[in-house]
Amino acid sequence: MTKTIEFIFDFVSPNGYLAWWPLKALAARKGATITIIPTLLGGMHKLTGNAPPFIRDAEIKGKNAYAQLEMQRFIARHGLTKFRMNPAFPFRSVELLRLLLAAIDLGCGEPCAEAFLRAVWEEGLDPSDSAAVEAVMAAAGLPAAALAEGAQSAAVKDRLAANTQAAVDRGAFGIPTFFVEGEMFFGKERLGQIEEMLG
Repeated sequence: MTKTIEFIFDFVSPNGYLAWWPLKALAARKGATITIIPTLLGGMHKLTGNAPPFIRDAEIKGKNAYAQLEMQRFIARHGLTKFRMNPAFPFRSVELLRLLLAAIDLGCGEPCAEAFLRAVWEEGLDPSDSAAVEAVMAAAGLPAAALAEGAQSAAVKDRLAANTQAAVDRGAFGIPTFFVEGEMFFGKERLGQIEEMLG
């Protein structure tokens, strides 16, 4: 029986980008499937009282510097050399997440996720630039008009809110969070544990 990795995901998280590619390779090795669950990180923070590490840990001497060191180690280990911090970070991601939900409905969720992951974290896309967002969809061969229409539907907007609440209800407080057979794993550093669990 194929096992599923649920990926609680938001484009605004650089660790969401960094986790995606090794996760995809892991799933291929283990014959697992990935279910992307678009979830608003800002909403998760409000519901849980959490905050981005660069804010939360700003007054702790050495902690953010060490987090950057670990990030660079992860990048080097997995060959993610195209990664660049986005100049607009932290940016509003709700529109991209709604587009992704619409894409999932149309059966093109993974290509949509990957197109915007690359655009945001490799090419410096400003998600508030609607023309640039449309250009990303066109370049990826995505049905831009249908996605834009779907993203504005009440059903998609409600589902993003419901996904966010459901993730928090399951214990999630940040991104990337993964669930495998109901068990939660937080952080890109947990991919090894997920691989062990998949056997």
